Amino acid sequence: MNNKLKLVINNINQKKTDEKYFFEKDELKIILDLYAKMVSEGSWKDYGLNISSKQVAFSVFKNATENAVYKICKNFKPKNKNLKYLITDTNGKILKNSFDLIILLRETNWKKLKK
Repeated sequence: MNNKLKLVINNINQKKTDEKYFFEKDELKIILDLYAKMVSEGSWKDYGLNISSKQVAFSVFKNATENAVYKICKNFKPKNKNLKYLITDTNGKILKNSFDLIILLRETNWKKLKK
C-alpha cells in the first residue's frame, strides 16, 4: 500500500476560527441570571436561542406556545457601536439598545417596557 499524505501549513482557504458567533460566557451568565430572576417572579416561562452569522438572540417567552415577547440580541458587526446589544419586540422593533450588555439589562424596566 502506498499512501500519499500531504502536509498543509497556513492554508489560506481555511475559514477563520477566531470569529465567535455566540454570546461570550460572561454575557450568557448575565442573561441567564436575569432569566432566572424573571422566572422566579413568574414573568417569563421559556427561552430559545436564535443564531446566525450576523446576530445571536436570546428569545424570551411568556408561554411556550406563543411568539417571543422579547429578544436580547448581540450584533456581531454593528454599523453603530450603540447597536451592539438590542432588546427587540416580537416584530423586531428595537425597544432599547446599548454598547454594553450590563448597562442595557440593568437600566431596563421589564414591567414597563412597551411590547
